[in-house]
Order: sequence, then structure tokens, then C-alpha cells
Amino acid sequence: MPRMRITRAAAAIAAVAATALVLSACTKVEEGEDAASAFPENDIRLIIQANPGGGSDLSSRALATELEGILGVSVIPENMPGAAGALAMEYVGAQDPDGYVIGFAPVEIAMLNTTQSANVLPEDFDLLGQIMLAPGVITVGANSGIESLEDLVDRAKSGAVTVANSGAGSIWEAATIGLGDATDATFSPVPYDGGATAVAAAASGETVAAVSGLGEALAQGEAVRILGVMNDERHPDAEDVPTVDEAIGEDVVFGGWGGIYAPKGLPDDVKSELESAVKQAVESDGYQTFQKDAGNLVVYRDSAEWTTFVNEQFDLFKDLLG
Repeated sequence: MPRMRITRAAAAIAAVAATALVLSACTKVEEGEDAASAFPENDIRLIIQANPGGGSDLSSRALATELEGILGVSVIPENMPGAAGALAMEYVGAQDPDGYVIGFAPVEIAMLNTTQSANVLPEDFDLLGQIMLAPGVITVGANSGIESLEDLVDRAKSGAVTVANSGAGSIWEAATIGLGDATDATFSPVPYDGGATAVAAAASGETVAAVSGLGEALAQGEAVRILGVMNDERHPDAEDVPTVDEAIGEDVVFGGWGGIYAPKGLPDDVKSELESAVKQAVESDGYQTFQKDAGNLVVYRDSAEWTTFVNEQFDLFKDLLG
């Protein structure tokens, strides 16, 4: 009998211990789930590849304002200009993929590996969503004697036509090259320090034409004539200006798009939380109003759509500029 009592006591102790282990395991699972669902708990840094005051900077800050209300933490913009954006992109790519460092990625994320041999490849990042688009436009001076895009192309088929852009390796230089390839015309890109000075060069006759964003062209007022929009539809702020396809029958589409990205390897729940927050921010009234006032288009692509698009753009620029 004593031996049986001991055996029963041991069994009871074992059962209690097993129950404790199960409860402990359940508690740890619940704690783990709570930790996963708690993101974000700390402030988030938003790295901007450009100087304060430019289009990338202002778009990033407008989005950051909306993200703060959605995520419940501070989203702190940090400017990190240099190497045409490569400095910031390489920095973001080297950070821990925990969601607390994200960045604004302009179109150059699909260009820099080709144009500057930079260590920047779309596949090395988690692309969270596209947030804007600034379609390219082609302008000439109002006194140039060129009335249409067809006139400009005809002149470029007779001899080289100078076209100002915002800088060597920029999207607008690529757009100029793309227009020449599509039309078998000779356009000679001329780099300037920014889109505003490029359009001013066309307005003054220093160059025959310019390719830039619409905002820089509209800022010149009646000093320039806008010949075409490099988009698949007309711009709401210049509805009388045809697309390139409408003007000359060539599907030439280039624009200064941008979106939000992060280091490769975000946990699924963190990536989902950030992607959802970006979508909500883009859809907010405040952000929509900002982009409209800036002359940009609000174009949203989710993570999967934007990843496909950026990879397609990477291949395009590699073929065009490589």
C-alpha cells in the first residue's frame, strides 16, 4: 500500500507539472502573438534621398504626417542626399528589417545600377507601395516657332535638337533618349541643375526644348509651350495638352514616380502593417490634397503591383541606358 500511495502521488505531481508546462507554453505563444501584433512600438525613421524642399522631400513629409496618425508613433523624415540617391538606398538596404527604418524610393531605384553602377537593385528591398507620379512633359520656348510635338520631331529628324533635362542620369534624360528611340529622331540631352533651370533654358532659347515635370513647365507661364505629356492619359492640370501617343502615335511613357520601401526581409506581419498604413495614408484627404496642389498624380500600387512595375522599369532602363 505505501508503494501504491507513492506511485499515485508521483502521478499526480507529474500531471500538475504537465499542466503547468502546457499553460506556460500557451502563455508564451500569447506573448509572442502580442509582441508581433504590437508593431510599431517605437518611432519610425523615413529616409529621404534628396535635400529638403524638393519633390521627394515634400511628398515624403506629407505621407509621414498621415502615417503618424495611422500607426500611432512618430514617423521622422531624415534627409540623406548623395550619389543621385544611391547613398540613402544603400543605407536603408543595410538596416535591420524590423520595420523601423523605411525610405522614399524615386524612379532612380530602377536606374542607378545601370546609370552609375550603384549597388542598388529592386530585388534587394521590400517595396511597400507606390504613392505618386509626376508625368514628364515636353516643352519649347513660346517664340521657338515650334507649334506641335510633330513639328519638334520633324526638326529632330533633320538634325540634332538640344533638349534640356534636370541632370545627367535623371529620369528626364532617360525620357529624352526614349523619345528619340521611339521616333528615330536625334535629340541631344543637355543636363542642367534641376527641372526648373532646364525649362528656363528652353524658354530662353538656350536649348530647343526641355523635358521635365509639369510643375516646372507651368511655372514658366506663357514663356513656354507644352507639346505633349509622357503619360497614357492627359494631365488634369493641363487637359488641353495631348499625350505623346495622341500627338504623334508613339506610346512614350516616362514619369518621376515614387514609393515607400524597406530593407529586404521584413516579417510578414510587419510588412502587412506597413503596406496597409501606406495605402491608408495615400487615400487620406490631406495627402491627396497635397499632391494635387503640387501638380502630381496620386497613383497607388500595392506591394505586389509595385514590385512588378519597378522590375519592369529596371529592365526598361537597362535596355535604354545600358
